Amino acid sequence: MPNTSAGTRTAGLGPRILLANDDGISSPGLAVLEEIARGISDDVWIVAPEDEQSGAAHSLTINEPLRLRTVGERRYAVRGTPTDCVMLAVHHILRGQKRPDLLLSGINMGANLGEDVTYSGTVAAAMEGCLLGIRSIAFSQLMRLSHPVQWGTPRKFAPGIIQRLLSADWPPGVLMNVNFPDLPPEAITGVHAVYQGVRDPADLIIDERTDVRGVPYFWIGFRRNPHKPLENTDFAVIEQGAISVTPLRINLSDDATLAQIKPLLTGLK
Repeated sequence: MPNTSAGTRTAGLGPRILLANDDGISSPGLAVLEEIARGISDDVWIVAPEDEQSGAAHSLTINEPLRLRTVGERRYAVRGTPTDCVMLAVHHILRGQKRPDLLLSGINMGANLGEDVTYSGTVAAAMEGCLLGIRSIAFSQLMRLSHPVQWGTPRKFAPGIIQRLLSADWPPGVLMNVNFPDLPPEAITGVHAVYQGVRDPADLIIDERTDVRGVPYFWIGFRRNPHKPLENTDFAVIEQGAISVTPLRINLSDDATLAQIKPLLTGLK
């Protein structure tokens, strides 16, 4: 496989890079992503949620005020969602200044594969960057609670992936979703551009419990069920020990179905 380790540092300041996530300002994944970003540029800004916002998806805070806290130089915490963070970064913190050239979101502690992308705050931050005309990449690291997170894998491979993606002329309205398998760097079998996969519906669990007052409550989660993923998808390459890179479109319109229903509705009154 080609060498995808970090290349030569960009001369001068380099591109303006905005970092966001959904695990929060104190997340170890954000610290790793900052390390990677600073290997590319000196012009790095960090705007992340004050607290964990996993599963927040592309939600906005509109029924309560947003609180913005300066944590350090070019580093801010927002009491809100990942989307709130990107909006505040571009429209308030950097108002009147140069917009970011690149948005990096993550590194999420856990996978964002298949339909996960519709729930993910990590992907949502990249989605908001994409809507604002900024090239955006979301990063997620698969993990298990039984052993340490394999942060060495994104440290080795993310710089090269970023460089290769930035050399491509990908269209507006497209963001990149990158997932690293739960493996050390030396065990990675490759880096593959693939489709978004489909999760087995049986993976979903709703755990009903009762509190001390006898009132029921619920936990939503997923169990690992063995299933054979479709070839050339994110699930498949992760299972093969490779890194998945999936381009995602903001426009969710389906061309084939649109062509099918258009004549059926023409002239309907």
